[in-house]
Amino acid sequence: MTTLSKTSIHPDVIGTVQTIRKIVLAVAVLIIGGLFVFGASRWSKPVCDFIDWFGVVLMAVCIIGRAWCTFYIGGRKTHSLVRLGPYSVSRNPLYGFSILGAIGVGAQLGAVVPAIACGVFSWLVFTLVALQEERVLLSTHGEAYRDYLAQVPRFWPRWSLWQDVELLEVRPRMVMTTLGDAMFFLASVPIAELFEHLQRAGVIPVFLHLP
Repeated sequence: MTTLSKTSIHPDVIGTVQTIRKIVLAVAVLIIGGLFVFGASRWSKPVCDFIDWFGVVLMAVCIIGRAWCTFYIGGRKTHSLVRLGPYSVSRNPLYGFSILGAIGVGAQLGAVVPAIACGVFSWLVFTLVALQEERVLLSTHGEAYRDYLAQVPRFWPRWSLWQDVELLEVRPRMVMTTLGDAMFFLASVPIAELFEHLQRAGVIPVFLHLP
């Protein structure tokens, strides 16, 4: 597989960045969880259902997209600068798909505002993480990564830059791990349904009516 560099990045550095990302996302989950428990949609049922299903579609795109990215980056992030497939058109496609998944999670409340809020918050989190990773990769790969920064967008893909190869070495364990992690997004569907049922039954009070 063609890469720009094979210089090693200390795994502890990447691990620290990923730990920070997970902690911040855990805080976000607690906040969104509060909305799931005590919030309800202001929209009529047909509109609410449409928003729900639109969110499910976004989560499906997120799961498939994250697995696709892992075909290329899985097991290589700490030692190679990958510029193939989704990484040829976006520097952080895996994070981009995760943002779509976060919007889908917020949409399970059947409201627009929490969907947008989840998307904006996750974008901020992943931007901060990406900035930290960029500093690490720049110090590791030097001019090769500087060129990558200049040519390829951070999130939004520039499809005219697409590059790929005929054969790709894939690590199935990495792909399965990514798929397993992404199932967290789909878990929001039954959770949202459960709390909606409890609210209708009067077991849980509704404090927020979300547009």
